[in-house]
Amino acid sequence: QVQLVESGGGLVQPGGSLRLSCAASGITFTIYTMGWYRQAPGNQRDLVAAITTTGGTNYADSVKGRFTISRDNAKNTVYLQMNSLKPEDTAVYYCYLYYFRTGNYWGQGTQVTVSS
Repeated sequence: QVQLVESGGGLVQPGGSLRLSCAASGITFTIYTMGWYRQAPGNQRDLVAAITTTGGTNYADSVKGRFTISRDNAKNTVYLQMNSLKPEDTAVYYCYLYYFRTGNYWGQGTQVTVSS
């Protein structure tokens, strides 16, 4: 049973930084994508960033140049470094893991609030 546990959310002022972490357990395969979605109240869940096993990355246009995704394959952990945060980045951030045979697994979500 794959489980994802997120940490690192919180309240930060505009222009500040946060680092999210997501640790996966119960993995029995080696090739998978991990990443982050976010969902603000009243909005759909949108992709923020993703990273493949070999380090290929993909970012939403709204976060390019401000957010950096990375992963530690030995620890089955993905990170999201968020800099220059804006109020519009406020959302619940969900970690996900995609394996081609079984689809997406999701974390429970962590709240990020950017406000002065």
